[in-house]
Amino acid sequence: MSKRIFALLSVLVVASMLLAACGGGKSAYECTDPIGCVDIAPGDPIHIAYMLTTTGATAFLGEDSKGAIEIAIDDRGGELLGHPIQLTGEDSGCSADGGQTAATKVASDPTVVGIIGTNCSSAATAALPTISQAGLVMISPSNTAPALTDPDQTWQPGYFRTAHNDKFQGRIAAEFAYNELGARTAATIHDGSPYAEQLQKVFAETFQSLGGTITFQGAVNVGDTDMRSVLTSVAADSPDVLYFPIFEPEGDFIVAQSAEIAGLENTTLMGADGLLADSFPENAGPHAEGMYLSGPYVTGADYDAFLEKWKTKFGNNPPSGFHAFAYDGTNILFDAIEKVAVVDDDGTVHIPRQALRDAMASTENFKGLTGTLTCTEHGDCATGQALGIFKITSAEINDGKWPPDVVWTP
Repeated sequence: MSKRIFALLSVLVVASMLLAACGGGKSAYECTDPIGCVDIAPGDPIHIAYMLTTTGATAFLGEDSKGAIEIAIDDRGGELLGHPIQLTGEDSGCSADGGQTAATKVASDPTVVGIIGTNCSSAATAALPTISQAGLVMISPSNTAPALTDPDQTWQPGYFRTAHNDKFQGRIAAEFAYNELGARTAATIHDGSPYAEQLQKVFAETFQSLGGTITFQGAVNVGDTDMRSVLTSVAADSPDVLYFPIFEPEGDFIVAQSAEIAGLENTTLMGADGLLADSFPENAGPHAEGMYLSGPYVTGADYDAFLEKWKTKFGNNPPSGFHAFAYDGTNILFDAIEKVAVVDDDGTVHIPRQALRDAMASTENFKGLTGTLTCTEHGDCATGQALGIFKITSAEINDGKWPPDVVWTP
Protein backbone atom coordinates (compact mmCIF):
# COMPACT_ATOMS: atom_id res chain seq x y z
CA MET A 1 0.00 0.00 0.00
CA SER A 2 1.44 3.41 -0.91
CA LYS A 3 2.19 5.92 1.81
CA ARG A 4 -0.33 8.28 0.23
CA ILE A 5 -3.20 5.81 0.39
CA PHE A 6 -2.25 4.76 3.94
CA ALA A 7 -2.26 8.39 5.07
CA LEU A 8 -5.68 8.96 3.52
CA LEU A 9 -7.12 5.89 5.23
CA SER A 10 -5.67 6.99 8.56
CA VAL A 11 -7.36 10.38 8.24
CA LEU A 12 -10.70 8.72 7.47
CA VAL A 13 -10.43 6.37 10.47
CA VAL A 14 -9.59 9.22 12.85
CA ALA A 15 -12.44 11.32 11.45
CA SER A 16 -14.94 8.51 11.90
CA MET A 17 -13.79 8.00 15.48
CA LEU A 18 -14.23 11.69 16.22
CA LEU A 19 -17.70 11.67 14.72
CA ALA A 20 -18.66 8.64 16.80
CA ALA A 21 -17.31 10.29 19.94
CA CYS A 22 -18.84 13.71 19.38
CA GLY A 23 -21.79 12.61 17.30
CA GLY A 24 -23.60 15.93 17.46
CA GLY A 25 -26.19 14.33 19.81
CA LYS A 26 -26.85 11.87 22.61
CA SER A 27 -25.31 8.43 22.70
CA ALA A 28 -27.66 5.47 22.30
CA TYR A 29 -30.06 5.11 25.25
CA GLU A 30 -29.43 2.06 27.41
CA CYS A 31 -32.36 0.86 29.49
CA THR A 32 -31.27 0.05 33.03
CA ASP A 33 -34.78 -0.05 34.51
CA PRO A 34 -35.24 -3.33 36.42
CA ILE A 35 -38.52 -4.20 34.68
CA GLY A 36 -37.76 -2.76 31.27
CA CYS A 37 -38.57 0.22 29.08
CA VAL A 38 -41.00 1.16 26.32
CA ASP A 39 -39.19 2.67 23.32
CA ILE A 40 -41.27 4.91 21.06
CA ALA A 41 -39.78 5.86 17.70
CA PRO A 42 -40.21 9.34 16.18
CA GLY A 43 -43.78 9.74 14.96
CA ASP A 44 -45.05 6.61 16.69
CA PRO A 45 -47.86 6.96 19.24
CA ILE A 46 -47.72 6.69 23.00
CA HIS A 47 -50.04 3.74 23.53
CA ILE A 48 -52.54 3.88 26.40
CA ALA A 49 -55.03 1.05 26.92
CA TYR A 50 -58.28 0.91 28.82
CA MET A 51 -59.84 -2.12 30.47
CA LEU A 52 -63.47 -1.17 31.10
CA THR A 53 -66.87 -2.81 31.13
CA THR A 54 -68.36 -1.91 27.75
CA THR A 55 -71.15 -4.48 27.32
CA GLY A 56 -74.00 -5.79 29.43
CA ALA A 57 -75.79 -4.26 32.39
CA THR A 58 -72.69 -2.45 33.69
CA ALA A 59 -71.70 -0.87 30.35
CA PHE A 60 -72.74 2.53 31.69
CA LEU A 61 -69.63 2.45 33.90
CA GLY A 62 -67.36 1.91 30.92
CA GLU A 63 -69.10 4.60 28.89
CA ASP A 64 -68.73 7.00 31.80
CA SER A 65 -65.00 6.32 32.17
CA LYS A 66 -64.09 6.14 28.48
CA GLY A 67 -65.70 9.49 27.77
CA ALA A 68 -63.61 11.12 30.48
CA ILE A 69 -60.41 9.51 29.17
CA GLU A 70 -61.15 10.92 25.72
CA ILE A 71 -61.71 14.41 27.16
CA ALA A 72 -58.39 14.19 29.03
CA ILE A 73 -56.69 13.31 25.75
CA ASP A 74 -58.46 16.20 24.00
CA ASP A 75 -57.25 18.58 26.71
CA ARG A 76 -53.65 17.57 25.88
CA GLY A 77 -54.20 18.29 22.20
CA GLY A 78 -54.17 14.57 21.49
CA GLU A 79 -50.46 14.22 22.12
CA LEU A 80 -47.83 13.72 24.79
CA LEU A 81 -44.13 14.58 24.50
CA GLY A 82 -44.65 15.43 20.84
CA HIS A 83 -46.16 12.02 20.07
CA PRO A 84 -49.82 11.28 19.31
CA ILE A 85 -51.73 9.43 22.02
CA GLN A 86 -53.17 6.11 20.88
CA LEU A 87 -56.10 4.79 22.93
CA THR A 88 -57.16 1.17 22.57
CA GLY A 89 -59.22 -0.97 24.88
CA GLU A 90 -60.61 -4.28 26.02
CA ASP A 91 -63.96 -5.14 27.56
CA SER A 92 -63.10 -6.35 31.06
CA GLY A 93 -66.74 -6.81 31.96
CA CYS A 94 -67.67 -6.82 35.60
CA SER A 95 -66.35 -10.27 36.44
CA ALA A 96 -63.19 -12.19 37.21
CA ASP A 97 -63.28 -13.95 33.83
CA GLY A 98 -63.63 -10.66 32.00
CA GLY A 99 -60.78 -9.10 33.92
CA GLN A 100 -58.43 -12.02 33.30
CA THR A 101 -59.22 -12.16 29.57
CA ALA A 102 -58.72 -8.42 29.11
CA ALA A 103 -55.50 -8.44 31.13
CA THR A 104 -54.03 -11.27 29.06
CA LYS A 105 -54.72 -9.39 25.82
CA VAL A 106 -53.37 -6.04 27.02
CA ALA A 107 -50.29 -7.52 28.69
CA SER A 108 -49.33 -9.29 25.46
CA ASP A 109 -48.77 -5.94 23.70
CA PRO A 110 -45.32 -4.55 24.61
CA THR A 111 -46.19 -1.10 23.24
CA VAL A 112 -48.75 -0.41 25.99
CA VAL A 113 -47.37 2.17 28.43
CA GLY A 114 -50.20 2.25 30.96
CA ILE A 115 -53.80 1.21 31.57
CA ILE A 116 -56.94 3.00 32.74
CA GLY A 117 -59.16 0.45 34.45
CA THR A 118 -60.86 -1.60 35.54
CA ASN A 119 -64.37 -0.47 36.48
CA CYS A 120 -65.31 -3.40 38.71
CA SER A 121 -63.29 -4.69 41.63
CA SER A 122 -63.95 -8.31 40.65
CA ALA A 123 -62.32 -7.71 37.26
CA ALA A 124 -59.35 -5.96 38.86
CA THR A 125 -58.82 -8.74 41.40
CA ALA A 126 -58.40 -11.27 38.59
CA ALA A 127 -56.42 -8.97 36.29
CA LEU A 128 -53.81 -7.66 38.71
CA PRO A 129 -51.37 -10.60 38.81
CA THR A 130 -51.07 -10.59 35.00
CA ILE A 131 -50.83 -6.81 34.73
CA SER A 132 -48.26 -6.53 37.49
CA GLN A 133 -46.08 -9.35 36.17
CA ALA A 134 -46.02 -7.63 32.77
CA GLY A 135 -44.51 -4.52 34.37
CA LEU A 136 -47.51 -2.34 33.62
CA VAL A 137 -49.22 0.37 35.63
CA MET A 138 -53.00 0.44 35.94
CA ILE A 139 -55.06 3.20 37.53
CA SER A 140 -58.75 2.64 38.19
CA PRO A 141 -61.51 5.24 38.24
CA SER A 142 -64.05 3.07 40.03
CA ASN A 143 -62.52 0.07 41.83
CA THR A 144 -63.51 0.59 45.45
CA ALA A 145 -62.99 -2.77 47.23
CA PRO A 146 -60.66 -2.23 50.22
CA ALA A 147 -58.64 -5.40 49.51
CA LEU A 148 -57.27 -4.00 46.24
CA THR A 149 -54.92 -1.61 48.04
CA ASP A 150 -54.18 -3.89 50.97
CA PRO A 151 -50.71 -5.49 50.59
CA ASP A 152 -51.82 -8.39 52.77
CA GLN A 153 -54.71 -9.18 50.43
CA THR A 154 -55.07 -8.33 46.72
CA TRP A 155 -52.68 -5.42 46.02
CA GLN A 156 -50.02 -5.90 43.37
CA PRO A 157 -47.17 -3.53 42.34
CA GLY A 158 -48.27 -1.13 39.62
CA TYR A 159 -51.87 -0.75 40.81
CA PHE A 160 -53.43 2.63 41.64
CA ARG A 161 -56.91 4.12 41.89
CA THR A 162 -58.51 7.54 42.05
CA ALA A 163 -61.78 5.98 43.23
CA HIS A 164 -62.55 6.14 46.92
CA ASN A 165 -61.76 3.16 49.12
CA ASP A 166 -65.01 1.63 50.35
CA LYS A 167 -63.72 2.02 53.87
CA PHE A 168 -64.94 5.59 53.30
CA GLN A 169 -68.18 4.82 51.47
CA GLY A 170 -69.32 2.11 53.86
CA ARG A 171 -68.61 4.39 56.80
CA ILE A 172 -70.50 7.42 55.47
CA ALA A 173 -73.47 5.25 54.44
CA ALA A 174 -73.69 3.82 57.95
CA GLU A 175 -73.28 7.24 59.55
CA PHE A 176 -76.09 8.62 57.40
CA ALA A 177 -78.39 5.73 58.25
CA TYR A 178 -77.71 5.92 61.98
CA ASN A 179 -77.31 9.66 62.55
CA GLU A 180 -79.52 11.23 59.88
CA LEU A 181 -82.26 8.65 59.36
CA GLY A 182 -82.28 7.60 63.00
CA ALA A 183 -82.04 3.93 62.06
CA ARG A 184 -81.16 1.54 64.85
CA THR A 185 -81.51 -1.75 62.98
CA ALA A 186 -80.20 -2.60 59.52
CA ALA A 187 -79.82 -5.54 57.16
CA THR A 188 -77.49 -5.98 54.19
CA ILE A 189 -77.50 -7.94 50.94
CA HIS A 190 -74.49 -8.43 48.66
CA ASP A 191 -73.90 -10.37 45.43
CA GLY A 192 -70.68 -12.21 46.29
CA SER A 193 -68.43 -9.79 44.40
CA PRO A 194 -65.41 -8.28 46.21
CA TYR A 195 -66.98 -4.83 45.83
CA ALA A 196 -70.36 -5.67 47.31
CA GLU A 197 -69.20 -8.09 49.99
CA GLN A 198 -66.52 -5.77 51.36
CA LEU A 199 -68.72 -2.65 51.17
CA GLN A 200 -71.59 -4.20 53.12
CA LYS A 201 -69.05 -5.48 55.64
CA VAL A 202 -67.72 -1.96 56.30
CA PHE A 203 -71.29 -0.64 56.52
CA ALA A 204 -72.27 -3.31 59.04
CA GLU A 205 -69.17 -2.86 61.20
CA THR A 206 -69.58 0.93 61.28
CA PHE A 207 -73.31 0.73 61.99
CA GLN A 208 -72.64 -1.58 64.93
CA SER A 209 -69.85 0.64 66.24
CA LEU A 210 -72.32 3.53 66.33
CA GLY A 211 -74.68 1.48 68.49
CA GLY A 212 -76.91 -0.08 65.84
CA THR A 213 -77.88 -3.71 65.37
CA ILE A 214 -77.39 -5.73 62.20
CA THR A 215 -80.35 -8.06 61.90
CA PHE A 216 -79.37 -9.92 58.74
CA GLN A 217 -76.46 -10.23 56.29
CA GLY A 218 -77.27 -12.26 53.19
CA ALA A 219 -76.34 -12.69 49.56
CA VAL A 220 -77.83 -13.21 46.13
CA ASN A 221 -76.09 -14.45 43.01
CA VAL A 222 -75.34 -12.38 39.95
CA GLY A 223 -78.05 -13.38 37.50
CA ASP A 224 -80.75 -14.05 40.10
CA THR A 225 -84.15 -12.62 39.26
CA ASP A 226 -86.33 -13.84 42.14
CA MET A 227 -85.27 -12.06 45.33
CA ARG A 228 -88.32 -12.93 47.41
CA SER A 229 -86.61 -15.60 49.51
CA VAL A 230 -83.78 -13.37 50.72
CA LEU A 231 -86.18 -10.45 51.18
CA THR A 232 -88.44 -12.64 53.31
CA SER A 233 -85.44 -13.43 55.52
CA VAL A 234 -84.68 -9.71 55.80
CA ALA A 235 -88.31 -8.97 56.68
CA ALA A 236 -88.31 -11.36 59.64
CA ASP A 237 -86.89 -8.56 61.80
CA SER A 238 -88.38 -5.57 59.91
CA PRO A 239 -85.10 -3.57 59.91
CA ASP A 240 -85.14 0.19 59.72
CA VAL A 241 -82.74 0.13 56.74
CA LEU A 242 -81.82 -2.40 54.05
CA TYR A 243 -78.42 -1.65 52.48
CA PHE A 244 -77.68 -3.53 49.23
CA PRO A 245 -74.56 -2.28 47.41
CA ILE A 246 -75.03 -4.27 44.19
CA PHE A 247 -75.59 -3.60 40.48
CA GLU A 248 -78.42 -3.75 38.00
CA PRO A 249 -80.43 -5.77 37.23
CA GLU A 250 -80.27 -7.56 40.60
CA GLY A 251 -80.76 -4.25 42.41
CA ASP A 252 -83.82 -3.50 40.28
CA PHE A 253 -85.43 -6.79 41.31
CA ILE A 254 -84.72 -6.20 45.00
CA VAL A 255 -86.41 -2.80 44.88
CA ALA A 256 -89.44 -3.93 42.90
CA GLN A 257 -90.03 -7.18 44.82
CA SER A 258 -89.51 -5.63 48.25
CA ALA A 259 -92.91 -3.99 47.79
CA GLU A 260 -94.50 -7.46 47.88
CA ILE A 261 -92.93 -8.62 51.15
CA ALA A 262 -94.79 -8.17 54.43
CA GLY A 263 -92.58 -6.71 57.12
CA LEU A 264 -90.69 -4.32 54.84
CA GLU A 265 -93.36 -1.62 54.67
CA ASN A 266 -91.37 0.72 56.92
CA THR A 267 -87.88 -0.32 55.83
CA THR A 268 -85.87 2.37 54.05
CA LEU A 269 -84.02 1.07 51.00
CA MET A 270 -80.44 2.13 50.46
CA GLY A 271 -78.04 1.25 47.64
CA ALA A 272 -74.57 2.39 46.65
CA ASP A 273 -72.61 3.63 43.65
CA GLY A 274 -73.24 0.42 41.72
CA LEU A 275 -76.83 1.62 41.28
CA LEU A 276 -75.90 5.24 40.64
CA ALA A 277 -76.81 4.88 36.96
CA ASP A 278 -79.27 6.88 34.90
CA SER A 279 -81.08 3.65 33.94
CA PHE A 280 -81.74 2.54 37.51
CA PRO A 281 -84.77 4.64 38.61
CA GLU A 282 -86.91 3.69 35.63
CA ASN A 283 -85.84 0.04 35.70
CA ALA A 284 -86.44 -0.30 39.44
CA GLY A 285 -89.87 1.26 39.20
CA PRO A 286 -92.08 3.29 41.53
CA HIS A 287 -90.91 1.61 44.74
CA ALA A 288 -87.50 3.24 44.23
CA GLU A 289 -89.01 6.60 45.17
CA GLY A 290 -87.60 7.75 48.50
CA MET A 291 -84.65 5.35 48.55
CA TYR A 292 -81.07 6.54 49.02
CA LEU A 293 -77.82 5.85 47.20
CA SER A 294 -74.31 6.43 48.51
CA GLY A 295 -71.77 7.35 45.86
CA PRO A 296 -69.30 9.81 44.33
CA TYR A 297 -70.19 13.49 44.50
CA VAL A 298 -67.99 16.07 42.78
CA THR A 299 -68.50 19.84 42.67
CA GLY A 300 -66.60 22.98 41.73
CA ALA A 301 -65.91 25.31 38.82
CA ASP A 302 -63.41 22.97 37.17
CA TYR A 303 -65.91 20.13 37.33
CA ASP A 304 -68.62 22.34 35.84
CA ALA A 305 -66.27 23.17 32.96
CA PHE A 306 -65.62 19.46 32.46
CA LEU A 307 -69.37 18.77 32.28
CA GLU A 308 -69.72 21.40 29.56
CA LYS A 309 -66.99 19.66 27.56
CA TRP A 310 -68.83 16.36 28.03
CA LYS A 311 -72.14 17.78 26.85
CA THR A 312 -70.47 19.40 23.84
CA LYS A 313 -68.67 16.20 22.87
CA PHE A 314 -71.38 13.63 23.61
CA GLY A 315 -74.64 15.60 23.72
CA ASN A 316 -75.82 14.28 27.08
CA ASN A 317 -74.93 14.00 30.76
CA PRO A 318 -72.46 11.38 32.03
CA PRO A 319 -74.35 8.16 32.76
CA SER A 320 -72.70 7.44 36.11
CA GLY A 321 -70.64 9.08 38.83
CA PHE A 322 -67.03 8.10 38.12
CA HIS A 323 -66.16 10.22 35.07
CA ALA A 324 -64.26 12.82 37.11
CA PHE A 325 -62.20 10.04 38.70
CA ALA A 326 -61.34 8.67 35.24
CA TYR A 327 -60.29 12.14 34.11
CA ASP A 328 -58.03 12.57 37.14
CA GLY A 329 -56.55 9.10 36.78
CA THR A 330 -55.72 9.68 33.13
CA ASN A 331 -53.97 12.94 33.93
CA ILE A 332 -52.01 11.41 36.81
CA LEU A 333 -50.76 8.78 34.36
CA PHE A 334 -49.89 11.39 31.73
CA ASP A 335 -48.03 13.53 34.26
CA ALA A 336 -46.02 10.53 35.44
CA ILE A 337 -45.10 9.60 31.86
CA GLU A 338 -43.86 13.14 31.23
CA LYS A 339 -41.88 13.06 34.46
CA VAL A 340 -39.88 9.89 33.72
CA ALA A 341 -39.60 9.90 29.93
CA VAL A 342 -36.16 10.19 28.34
CA VAL A 343 -36.34 11.98 24.97
CA ASP A 344 -33.59 11.64 22.37
CA ASP A 345 -32.67 14.47 20.04
CA ASP A 346 -34.50 12.76 17.18
CA GLY A 347 -37.72 12.56 19.21
CA THR A 348 -37.45 8.94 20.29
CA VAL A 349 -39.06 8.51 23.71
CA HIS A 350 -37.97 5.93 26.29
CA ILE A 351 -40.28 5.22 29.24
CA PRO A 352 -38.76 3.12 32.06
CA ARG A 353 -41.49 1.00 33.60
CA GLN A 354 -40.37 0.85 37.25
CA ALA A 355 -39.64 4.57 37.20
CA LEU A 356 -43.19 5.12 35.93
CA ARG A 357 -44.58 3.11 38.84
CA ASP A 358 -42.43 5.11 41.26
CA ALA A 359 -43.59 8.40 39.73
CA MET A 360 -47.24 7.37 40.11
CA ALA A 361 -46.66 6.40 43.74
CA SER A 362 -44.97 9.75 44.43
CA THR A 363 -47.93 11.76 43.13
CA GLU A 364 -48.49 14.47 45.71
CA ASN A 365 -51.00 17.33 45.94
CA PHE A 366 -52.34 16.71 42.44
CA LYS A 367 -55.08 19.24 41.77
CA GLY A 368 -57.86 17.17 40.27
CA LEU A 369 -61.57 17.47 39.66
CA THR A 370 -62.20 15.17 42.62
CA GLY A 371 -59.94 17.04 45.05
CA THR A 372 -56.28 17.29 45.92
CA LEU A 373 -54.87 13.80 45.46
CA THR A 374 -51.79 12.18 46.96
CA CYS A 375 -51.07 8.54 46.15
CA THR A 376 -49.87 6.04 48.72
CA GLU A 377 -47.28 3.38 47.94
CA HIS A 378 -50.08 0.83 47.71
CA GLY A 379 -52.17 2.80 45.26
CA ASP A 380 -54.85 4.73 47.12
CA CYS A 381 -54.94 8.26 45.67
CA ALA A 382 -58.43 9.42 46.70
CA THR A 383 -59.27 11.42 49.79
CA GLY A 384 -62.70 9.90 50.39
CA GLN A 385 -64.16 13.40 50.51
CA ALA A 386 -65.88 13.30 47.10
CA LEU A 387 -68.82 11.27 48.40
CA GLY A 388 -72.44 12.01 49.16
CA ILE A 389 -75.90 10.55 49.73
CA PHE A 390 -78.42 10.89 46.88
CA LYS A 391 -82.20 10.52 47.10
CA ILE A 392 -84.35 9.07 44.31
CA THR A 393 -87.59 10.95 43.63
CA SER A 394 -90.42 10.67 41.12
CA ALA A 395 -88.50 13.07 38.87
CA GLU A 396 -85.78 10.49 38.29
CA ILE A 397 -88.29 7.64 37.90
CA ASN A 398 -90.85 9.33 35.66
CA ASP A 399 -89.27 12.40 34.09
CA GLY A 400 -85.75 11.25 33.25
CA LYS A 401 -84.07 13.71 35.61
CA TRP A 402 -80.43 12.78 36.29
CA PRO A 403 -78.48 12.83 38.52
CA PRO A 404 -80.62 12.84 41.66
CA ASP A 405 -80.11 15.54 44.26
CA VAL A 406 -77.56 15.12 47.02
CA VAL A 407 -79.24 15.31 50.41
CA TRP A 408 -76.22 14.80 52.68
CA THR A 409 -72.44 14.99 52.59
CA PRO A 410 -70.03 13.94 55.34
